[in-house]
Amino acid sequence: MGKWASLITGGIAGTVARYILAGVVYQLFGTTFPYGTLAVNLIGCLTIGFLAALSEEKFLLSPNARILLMVGFCGAFTTFSTFMLETANLIKEGESLRAFANVALSVVVGFVLFRVGILLAEIL
Repeated sequence: MGKWASLITGGIAGTVARYILAGVVYQLFGTTFPYGTLAVNLIGCLTIGFLAALSEEKFLLSPNARILLMVGFCGAFTTFSTFMLETANLIKEGESLRAFANVALSVVVGFVLFRVGILLAEIL
């Protein structure tokens, strides 16, 4: 598969996965907090950390696999633009504490899971 086909395939898969996962999380936990986006971003951080280590440290991903998984899938799957919009909406609605919690959880837990992804890949 060529690089453009890899990019498009990964992008489609990431978009569909994001839509399904966020929808399920919102059904389970409601919409009073951006739980779906938070779940997608945290899982995306874990995934891209894992893939980065496989690619950069273990050399287990070909350039096309990297495009498919990291650029295509993870690029379409993670949603930091939506994260920003939802955080701004929380602030606009007077929910500053929830907005702060969303930012703190996304960044801090996301970074921790990114590192866990790297560690998991190093175990392989």
